[in-house]
Amino acid sequence: EDEITGFITVLSDVTEQEKMEMERREFVSNVSHELRTPLTTMRSYIEALSEGAWENKKIAPKFLKVTYNETERMIRLVNDLLQLSRMDNKEYSLNRRRTEFISYFNGVIDRFEMNIKEHITLIRELPKGNFYVWLDKDRMTQVLDNIISNAIKYSPEGGSIICKVEKLDNRQLLVSIEDHGLGIPFEMRDKIFERFYRVDRARTRKLGGSGLGLAITKEIVELHYGEIWVESIEGKGTTILFTLPLMNQKRRSEV
Repeated sequence: EDEITGFITVLSDVTEQEKMEMERREFVSNVSHELRTPLTTMRSYIEALSEGAWENKKIAPKFLKVTYNETERMIRLVNDLLQLSRMDNKEYSLNRRRTEFISYFNGVIDRFEMNIKEHITLIRELPKGNFYVWLDKDRMTQVLDNIISNAIKYSPEGGSIICKVEKLDNRQLLVSIEDHGLGIPFEMRDKIFERFYRVDRARTRKLGGSGLGLAITKEIVELHYGEIWVESIEGKGTTILFTLPLMNQKRRSEV
């Protein structure tokens, strides 16, 4: 019996190692692909410019804009990779402060409303009162920026995005961002927080995403002791939801 138990343990360890190795190879392959694509594009445009296109006043600015955009895309990718690497190596610390979430969330939405396209409407469904959480504002802003930006990208003309907060009990806030875009197929919902996973690769790449935004979002929410998940109906829209622990009721009455 001991031999069987030992064999099962070894087999389990080998299986886990094989899984980790497969994930590592896939990750390296994805990084290589994501960097190769903009680099190949840049090389083509730079070659064209060096061969005389720089003299064409109509073409040259367009070619330079493409190379600039591709450079920016690579910088975003590298920055996201460095952030995930710090998280993986436990080198990532939060600078959390006691924060009233509703006023903070209103400020984030205000910023989007100043820059949002006219055909998208942001709707607020926020409770009255003060709700205090222990928050790293910079990191949580990154979370909300990722989620709201995705909702805007995939919203149709004339669409609306609902930014909602609910008090679940005396211990948690539930934050949700709902769009009315194409939605996510059922079999893909568990994968959207994986690194480099994209529901629509062609469109996301065109819009400049690194494929790491939601993976980083998940890590940051979990560092705040929250949970994050997705609800979606294909063809009708997607809602990203996450929880945050509320601070003690007594402390919330202070300020």
